[in-house]
Amino acid sequence: MPLHGKQRIWLTGATSGIGHALAERLLADGHRVALSARGEPELRALVAGRDNALLLPLDVSDRQAVTRAGERIAADFGGLDLALLNAGTCEYLDAQRFDVALVERVFAPNFFGAVYCIDAALPLLRRSRAEGGRPLLAATSSSAAYLPLPRAEAYGASKAALSHFLESLRLDLHAEGIGVSLIHPGFVKTPLTDRNDFPMPMRIGVEQAVEAILDGLSRRRLDIHFPRRFTLLLKLMGIMPPSLRHRLGLRLVRPATTSEIAP
Repeated sequence: MPLHGKQRIWLTGATSGIGHALAERLLADGHRVALSARGEPELRALVAGRDNALLLPLDVSDRQAVTRAGERIAADFGGLDLALLNAGTCEYLDAQRFDVALVERVFAPNFFGAVYCIDAALPLLRRSRAEGGRPLLAATSSSAAYLPLPRAEAYGASKAALSHFLESLRLDLHAEGIGVSLIHPGFVKTPLTDRNDFPMPMRIGVEQAVEAILDGLSRRRLDIHFPRRFTLLLKLMGIMPPSLRHRLGLRLVRPATTSEIAP
């Protein structure tokens, strides 16, 4: 289901995977879309020939750059009807070689980058509300936020932090008429998941993900999760008693080889 009417949208993480497919679809549907990603050449290729696109190259972990992007959107769009925060990364932690820098690298875009974008977007969403609109703040978390998984200490924690932050913010923004939707994908075939070295059950195509996201946003769903057979299973496992959840999680741990545990 497409979004209602022609909207002013800010999409981050617009040049790869789900973000790229969302950008193509939103532009084709005629929305005015501010597109952000780190790769300027890829952004330029995406917006070529489209007068409804605003080019905003951006590293979301750069707070000052995000602030400037918000100012540019304000100047060009006047406000925002939808802030769709999709930028993120994934790295897996090897507990035998504990790496604090890896954790910081993952949290920088996945959590703090999203917080910086929220800071820039909220005044623009409030302008839309003042104009009589029904603004929506949405962010791509992960189904990994539902359940602790092996090697996902950094990635899962960054997404769980994002989900918790936005669920709390949803309560505080309710009186202002600003909605908040969280997106919790399972495995989607993208360049990011193509790097995974483990089985990915029920992985879906990126177009299926886009349809699920746009349908959920159009219905202003609080939790947009897919594919539902997989995400509902993770939700169920996430509310199991800790001892049972621990035993199930241990089945997913890969045995370490001698070379992996050597100093």
